[in-house]
Amino acid sequence: MTHSPASVPRRAVVIRHVAFEDLGSFAGPLAEGGWRVQYLEAGLDGLGAAADADLLVVLGGPIGAGDDGPYPFLADEARLIERRLAADRPTLGICLGAQLMARALGARVYGAGRKEIGWGPLSLTEAGAASALALLAPRHASVLHWHGDTFDLPRGALHLASTAVCENQAFGWGERAVALQFHPEVTAAGLERWFIGHTLEIATTPDISVGQLRDATRRFAPALERQGPEFLRRWLARVL
Repeated sequence: MTHSPASVPRRAVVIRHVAFEDLGSFAGPLAEGGWRVQYLEAGLDGLGAAADADLLVVLGGPIGAGDDGPYPFLADEARLIERRLAADRPTLGICLGAQLMARALGARVYGAGRKEIGWGPLSLTEAGAASALALLAPRHASVLHWHGDTFDLPRGALHLASTAVCENQAFGWGERAVALQFHPEVTAAGLERWFIGHTLEIATTPDISVGQLRDATRRFAPALERQGPEFLRRWLARVL
């Protein structure tokens, strides 16, 4: 029995850097859409499967986008992203993934001078307000921030969002790629794993604690668990 092309599921490849930072709430829309999702574990798996994937998602992690010395696989990820962006293939970068997109486009990635960890609102540019990101920034809404690095806006990129701490929170590239410094994919349940996995960073960062983060998560995560998947649905509808 043969299958028509229409019956072949789209394929999403997800590069994961630490086990507890996964697709989170984004898994739902992909499952609903019949996507076949394949995780590639950074540092362990080859990246060949990602080259021609219908969608590439590069997730976050606690390493720097330029740390090629101890983590040589980052150079491979940057080259993969560079090729996909040049070919205008659907690509989504989150946190470290966004920094790797900026690197692949020739922009500088560097320490921000202070960490931005916790829940806070986004300020959208005019272009951001006209994009699917508008779903993540209604009044009184917040998203999760968890990073110590930032990046310059790549030349030719479309600036989409900022915060008081980080000017470049999101950018678009071409018609089918978006880089998000923040985390729209997290869930309250999933963040309990982050609080364990990032215990040292939490303990050594002034003015934050697990209790404080958990309280803010109770307040803001329920809305983001609705808004995040809807953002992904809307964005995918525009780029596919």
